[in-house]
Amino acid sequence: MEKQKVHYSELGLSNTREMFAKAMAGKYAIPAYNFNNLEQLQAIITACIETSSPVIIQVSKGARSYANETMLRCMATGAVQMAREAGSTIPICLHLDHGDTFELCKSCIDSGFSSVMIDGSHLPFEENVALAKKVAEYAHQFDVTVEAELGVLAGIEDEISSEHSTYTKPEEVEEFVKKTGVDSLAISIGTSHGAFKFKPGQPVPPLRFDILEECEKRIPGFPIVLHGASSVVPEYVDLINQYGGKLEGAVGVPEEQLRQAAASAVCKINIDSDGRLAVTAKIREYFAKDPKEFDPRKYLGEARKELVKLVRHKNEAVLGSAGKA
Repeated sequence: MEKQKVHYSELGLSNTREMFAKAMAGKYAIPAYNFNNLEQLQAIITACIETSSPVIIQVSKGARSYANETMLRCMATGAVQMAREAGSTIPICLHLDHGDTFELCKSCIDSGFSSVMIDGSHLPFEENVALAKKVAEYAHQFDVTVEAELGVLAGIEDEISSEHSTYTKPEEVEEFVKKTGVDSLAISIGTSHGAFKFKPGQPVPPLRFDILEECEKRIPGFPIVLHGASSVVPEYVDLINQYGGKLEGAVGVPEEQLRQAAASAVCKINIDSDGRLAVTAKIREYFAKDPKEFDPRKYLGEARKELVKLVRHKNEAVLGSAGKA
């Protein structure tokens, strides 16, 4: 049976255009939370309803495959319906994180995503431009917004892997944005993917706000995105290790640096690892304290509760998005 095409507006979703314009004017960032399963999605939507925050729910290529693309679309529809039935009008965007091909982006657009990222950051400049332009031209026919990336982030997360980071060259951003027609740009200023962002026991190097400021000057008023921005919450790392985990040396981006970024032209901040850590910490703790339990609702329910707490904190104290819906 042929897969049906659906436009994101039929699912009640929003693209990022208005979200970003408001975030830049209000000096805050839209939270972009990755999810892989029902409990994570419930927690993200619950916390964003409670804090009245706009939200980008995003999935990687691997997460989309894990959830099944048809099931995923139904989950996104359910998320919107859940918010509306709670009396909330928060805008919800469904976004592809780190799409690696035109075909994947097209498939997501055709199945109801309201925003996609095409990541050609590993390619030579002109090839990155050509790929991003192709995706933007297709996406804009359906009013779907497009994010691209310049510069490379180190670290590992899903299929994304790089040993070394390459800072974004501010002198390239203007040409890239002009030639591609994309709607937002992820830049590399010292964040990295995964839970092991920096060397343990050494001072965390500050983000390169000088590069961010130079990019702002060259593309004034243009939405900038920060990837790899989990703070790798120490209490979750400690809890995981306390109950049998092995996460020695997991270090993230300090929250005060993220707050500073959110008050600039950075209007989307991606958070994935922190959500994974919160869920894993609570499940490990639950099993250790109650080894006889085998009802997934019990331990996943605790994990969901902790993730609500984490998302609330990020919206209120880090990104400044609470109350902005």
